[in-house]
Amino acid sequence: MASRLLTLWIAVLVLVPFFTDVRAQQVVDKIVATVNDGVKTELITLSDLRWQLALQPGVSIAPASSEDLNRALQTLIDQRLFALEAERIPGKEPDDASIANEVKETLSFFPSTADFESRLRTVGFESVKDPNFERMMERRLRIKYYLEFRFRSFVVITPDDEKNYYRDRFTPDFRRRFPGVVLPAFEERRRQINETLTEEKVAANIESFLDEAKRRAEIVVLGEV
Repeated sequence: MASRLLTLWIAVLVLVPFFTDVRAQQVVDKIVATVNDGVKTELITLSDLRWQLALQPGVSIAPASSEDLNRALQTLIDQRLFALEAERIPGKEPDDASIANEVKETLSFFPSTADFESRLRTVGFESVKDPNFERMMERRLRIKYYLEFRFRSFVVITPDDEKNYYRDRFTPDFRRRFPGVVLPAFEERRRQINETLTEEKVAANIESFLDEAKRRAEIVVLGEV
């Protein structure tokens, strides 16, 4: 009953736009979705979607297309599920240096700092030094730390896994793509194979987690974007 009342209350809120203080102006915002894991409810607003798009090179944000906004919504639903789970597990805390490095890494995907900051201003941030932007980067880092711990730390790739990949996947693929070229020895490609298998296991484990998390969670999309 409490969950249903909360959903109804939020549905009423979304009909009446509320305001957030950004760049000392009043900017209309609205809730577009909620994610509840049975303990806590996370809200996703229209601003969250636009902030997410601002971090994606080559994606229009003025205006943003409905297709891009909906893709951003699905990404943020996944992030909220990770964030809720991460809160239950004490982990590494982002510091100023790690946040600065995260910003620097994000900037590397854009033509210039000026180009990126122009996108940030379009969605309501002053610059990369905007406290709200830094808090967003901090939250992204917390999720990244959780993913590293939860899904990468415990991956085990055995020598047999590596040899089977080399025999069954690498060798046929190499011969198909490079006919007549001498096949690299297993030991030459072992590290690359290990990295590939690790990434595949991490991706599979994350997908499995999200499938289960979405079955357990109450995800409510409150309107089209």
